[in-house]
Amino acid sequence: MTDLIDFHCHHVPARYELTTLRNFPASQRARWEHLNRRLADPLALIESIDDGDLSGRVVNVPTALLTDQDEVPPSALFRDINDQLAELVASRPGLYGLASVDAFSGDAGALELTRAVKTLGLRGVFVESSRGDLLLDAAEAKPTLEAAAALGVPVFAHPINPQPLTGRMSQYGHLGTLWARGTVNEATLLALLGSGTLDRLPELQLVVTTLAIGAVMLAGAFGDLAGRQIYIDTMAFNPALIRATVDLLGAERVLAGSDWPILSDGPIADRFAAALAKAEIGEADQALIGGGNARRLLGI
Repeated sequence: MTDLIDFHCHHVPARYELTTLRNFPASQRARWEHLNRRLADPLALIESIDDGDLSGRVVNVPTALLTDQDEVPPSALFRDINDQLAELVASRPGLYGLASVDAFSGDAGALELTRAVKTLGLRGVFVESSRGDLLLDAAEAKPTLEAAAALGVPVFAHPINPQPLTGRMSQYGHLGTLWARGTVNEATLLALLGSGTLDRLPELQLVVTTLAIGAVMLAGAFGDLAGRQIYIDTMAFNPALIRATVDLLGAERVLAGSDWPILSDGPIADRFAAALAKAEIGEADQALIGGGNARRLLGI
């Protein structure tokens, strides 16, 4: 595959202190010590671009990795993160940035998103799927979603660790934690569908992760996803899940995404191509999923 853009990549500038070692179970400490080093290393982002494995990475900076559970980040943190990210992607060909925005901050979120896109040149927005009992259909999130629709940039709704569910499920290992995180990604997708938000904002382009596959399958089985402005990534590169998402949403709504470096690190092109082949995805659709959809969505 000649064009492969990884839509789901994380980075945390080294100036920030990561809180992962105290927010995740002690059994995962060694894993997160390694991940923290990778997250803070800007050179790690471009390794796969320089060696030809990837054409590009779409990078976000999750404030959930910089705050304690249930802590609301200050607005100044989002501005600083976006300034840092804009500087990074401007200096590294092949990197494209998603602005970090507090979607539940009302007009403040919309203003920061507008600044990040119009002034800083970032190409989309990265938001948490929930805040306490609020999902992205909440009135507090309306200004940010409206701004994204007006600006023509995608909204990447990312999972968080919902409590107390994550604490309860973490005793069952990494899969337990992933399942808990997936529930909130699914919930916000169903909320946006059920509340009519996606109908009221037809220009809004929503991206969810593979962890939201259950909601996509439910909506596909009991509703109508044809033509809906919903995208999903290929996290884990599972052929059965890729086949299902293509069948439910169409190849034009599926994005190559690895959750780098948290779920997937190292070269991915060969694994990705093998997964698409096993899923019996045709050549034209492979080109869309690999890079074409990301280029169209981000305007690159």
